Amino acid sequence: MATTSSRSATADREIVMSRVISAPRELVFEAFTQVRHLSRWWGPEGFSTTTRSFEFHVGGTWDFVMHGPDGTDYQEWITWQEIVPPERIALLHGESRDDPNAFESILAFEQVGDQTRIVMRTVFPTRELRDEAVEKYHAVEGGEQTLRNLAAYVAELTDTTSKEAES
Repeated sequence: MATTSSRSATADREIVMSRVISAPRELVFEAFTQVRHLSRWWGPEGFSTTTRSFEFHVGGTWDFVMHGPDGTDYQEWITWQEIVPPERIALLHGESRDDPNAFESILAFEQVGDQTRIVMRTVFPTRELRDEAVEKYHAVEGGEQTLRNLAAYVAELTDTTSKEAES
């Protein structure tokens, strides 16, 4: 009897990216879980974020607007589906609470020595929606830029913490 893993069953609908960040897993996880951090790094280069509401708990939501460098506003809505500190976050991300085109993302935080590997696996409802996100919205480049922004922000936090400890 053949079995199919969920990964291969969704391969044509997903985007997977990862990055190693030079910081402890707890700090990287915290940067994803507190709005004061998220608003400083979330989004691709040139974007900014305005939060309308933020409740970080299973079933809670993050309602926000991403402001593009060209002045376009993107309405965004995230519902937290699973939270396992500091290992994993699963979420549903769309333009609104009941967006039929919302996609699921699973973020895994793995401690690797004194660094953290974050793996972001996003699964779209259809291959066409994934392709549209890649082609129209540059989802791969935007995701890589977002993770790069996270790494830079966490480095700032680490530097600040180190300087405060030396004082």
